[in-house]
Amino acid sequence: MGSGQVTSSSELFDFQGKHVTVAGLGVSGVPAAKVLHARGAVVTVVNDGDDARAREQATELEALGITVRLGDGSTLPEGTELIVTAPGWQPDKPLFLAARAAGVPVWGDVELAWRLRGPDAAPWLAVTGTNGKTTTVQMLAAILRAAGLRTAAVGNIGVSLLDAVLGEEQYDVLAVELSSYQLHWAPSLRAHSAAVLNLAPDHLDWHGSMEAYARDKGRIYEGNRVACVYNAADKATEDLVREADVEEGCRAIGFTLGAPGPSELGVVDGILVDRAFVENRQRNAQELAEVSDIDPPAPHNIANALAAAALARAFGVPAGAVRDGLRAFRPDAHRIAHVADIDGVAYVDDSKATNTHAAEASLAAYEPIVWIAGGLAKGATFDEMVAKSAKRLRAVVLIGADRGLIRDALARHAPEVPVVDLDRTDTGAMLQAVTEAKRLARPGDTVLLAPACASMDMFTNYNQRGDAFAAAVRELGA
Repeated sequence: MGSGQVTSSSELFDFQGKHVTVAGLGVSGVPAAKVLHARGAVVTVVNDGDDARAREQATELEALGITVRLGDGSTLPEGTELIVTAPGWQPDKPLFLAARAAGVPVWGDVELAWRLRGPDAAPWLAVTGTNGKTTTVQMLAAILRAAGLRTAAVGNIGVSLLDAVLGEEQYDVLAVELSSYQLHWAPSLRAHSAAVLNLAPDHLDWHGSMEAYARDKGRIYEGNRVACVYNAADKATEDLVREADVEEGCRAIGFTLGAPGPSELGVVDGILVDRAFVENRQRNAQELAEVSDIDPPAPHNIANALAAAALARAFGVPAGAVRDGLRAFRPDAHRIAHVADIDGVAYVDDSKATNTHAAEASLAAYEPIVWIAGGLAKGATFDEMVAKSAKRLRAVVLIGADRGLIRDALARHAPEVPVVDLDRTDTGAMLQAVTEAKRLARPGDTVLLAPACASMDMFTNYNQRGDAFAAAVRELGA
């Protein structure tokens, strides 16, 4: 960990008369344009699309006196002094290449929110990682609330950071979920403490390489004041801590599913234990909660809870609040959600497992499993996941456009496991998949929807896929 004095960039930026281009409409672009306009900036919004929704948003902004250019998100408007971009716009777009050539800075909505914070603004406890971000941030917020703190779970979780920073509600601390996209465009962000939960290949088409993806994730540690929380089982996260330039006295804090060493949180005999935020951590430990307080107590969810606890403890939260917060927490839908038990078989919906890293974690939580998998692979390979999980599989039911990739990996690494390959993408496919899974399962098994793929080949999103699974289970149970 580098030890440079990093100043917080919370000094207020003067937007009066500045020519600012907002790249993209949508959930972040419209509020950003309004906020900048209200602060006296001369705002132009550019947007690639020119559909009905975009025209509706454009009409709303133009009524305020904001210029909107639809169907051209590539050309840099003349006189632009700053670009504020939607997080999903790729760094190699012509707009940003032109900005770089002209020396024009590019911020994301997170950077804008950070710059607009007042001098007494609530500190941020920030979380990123390939998987588990939303759950960890929600756990963290529950723990902070249990400690009597005014807080909110915000950021990539769907609650706008701009709204949290500029709204009337006063917070003591914010639990902030940040994606790699958001971190890429947030150069001056400086969190109180931050965690990288894990790193696995994802969004490489956007970042260009695994190295660039990891580098953007690692930005979350820059300038941390109290704690950089890392996953002791994922060396890449610890490497990011080592490379980070933090404030004097900031500590590296690990979390592990095993017994913790000094400056770690871990698990001993079913108890979550803190050996980081205690006096004489060489000898002492503080009990925080029981594994049974976590819903559900799957290994990767225990890791999420430990990361949330570490950030809360870094903020001075007492042990009792960790226990009470974890007991109060309930996961969102489609995250290893138990749907029903039918004839001694458990049916579990983890439709949110849209990549191999998430699906592997889900598979590690159960045994034996009838696994429902498949969808859009997004360039992923499945050999490593299948090899690690093969011994847990009773059978596999495959759906979706890229199911053949999983079928081939099963043939290589689990040739003895029965596979049902469903060559259909209509709305009845999920009912047939669950019907086949029910036929293959035995009492004591778990039928697990953990697709390891995106959903858009057959469904609007992972929520609709999970709803279809749950509906099919209920139909069979009836």
